[in-house]
Amino acid sequence: MNVYAEAYDALDPNGNITIKWDLMTWNPDGYVAVVTIFNFQQYRHIQAPGWTLGWTWAKKEVIWSMMGGQTTEQGDCSKYKGNIPHCCKKDPTVVDLLPGTPYNQQIANCCKGGVISSWAQDPTTALSSFQLSVGAAGTTNKTVRVPKNFTLKAPGPGYTCGPAKVGKPTKFITSDKRRVTQAMMTWNVTCTYSQFLAQKTPTCCVSLSSFYNETIVSCPTCACGCQNNGTESGSCINPKTPHLASVVNTPGKPNRPMVQCTSHMCPIRVHWHVKLNYKEYWRVKITITNFNYAMNYSLWNLVVQHPNFDNLTQLFSFYYKSLTPYEGLNDTAMLWGIKFYNDFLSEAGPNGNVQSELLFRKDASTFTFEKGWAFPRRIYFNGDNCVMPPPDAYPWLPNASSRPVISLLRSAIIILASWVFLLAYA
Repeated sequence: MNVYAEAYDALDPNGNITIKWDLMTWNPDGYVAVVTIFNFQQYRHIQAPGWTLGWTWAKKEVIWSMMGGQTTEQGDCSKYKGNIPHCCKKDPTVVDLLPGTPYNQQIANCCKGGVISSWAQDPTTALSSFQLSVGAAGTTNKTVRVPKNFTLKAPGPGYTCGPAKVGKPTKFITSDKRRVTQAMMTWNVTCTYSQFLAQKTPTCCVSLSSFYNETIVSCPTCACGCQNNGTESGSCINPKTPHLASVVNTPGKPNRPMVQCTSHMCPIRVHWHVKLNYKEYWRVKITITNFNYAMNYSLWNLVVQHPNFDNLTQLFSFYYKSLTPYEGLNDTAMLWGIKFYNDFLSEAGPNGNVQSELLFRKDASTFTFEKGWAFPRRIYFNGDNCVMPPPDAYPWLPNASSRPVISLLRSAIIILASWVFLLAYA
């Protein structure tokens, strides 16, 4: 299977994460480089516990020192006397430093715990940087070799990285904008995302309801897995468990599933409720509920496909941006929380939800409540495709033409069966 074809996202066709290495100066036995991770994805961000970047050195390079990041292991540096390198591993793994790191260990755009915003939410925080001093690496453009086998976890698997490609050296403008400098050498690595590589099961589902029908369409059963008391993967936490807080916060069980027991077993549920109908407008309420006792979602976002987004009039308590991957088509919206208000989706419990309302203007040529038109076509939470209910389960208008047809058909079958029964026993 072609990994890049599998990773193609029709809603964000140009989205990727680009890792740029800029060699700034030469050392006696190597170079000093600034590595910057750019998130060019419109709606997929990197949440806590943050990114992890790995690679394999082409020769016998070592990392003498780092700023803004650190390797997770030092490796075997026993052959060095006196000045010990920061890392001697052939395949180092680097993580970001945490907020609050001393200033003399920081560089620009570092130290956010590996959290990177999506490009649409905030381009100014959609990047992360660290600096490393590399030894035993060569001291000219002809002797330096680019690293190989790049891996990016954000925070889990899902990204596939291509080979490093040497490009034009990056140019930098000084703060007074009167001088331009450039890197000694620059190479780039492009990484693309695939939900199939990230996890085998979905992570969210969608439920539906409307003012014109008492039916509440729940998330599909087993949308994100089934309850199974005999296996760890199917275990869950009953919200009615006595002393729930002590059960959830039990130490020493970091890998224990912490999802609330539900019929759908999804960590996230998105509920779309068609709330009101006006003469020229109609209103929708969206509620996002967190069923995961072990996870807070910061910088969360929602991507929704619906044909009426070209007539969105007002949005309450969420930010909105139209995603138009194709010219002339405005049916996809990105929604996210307001900073310090509801951009933080708390773990499962009474406060584990955020909600907003959307007001749409009616277009007489397209608007209808029939045949499930008022419900979304697709919904993504944090870039993952949510499981939708089957279309034939959507709440229908009480006078919808399709339902009486079914009823009449059933009635005709019953009458015909009765005639056959009477003729057989006449």
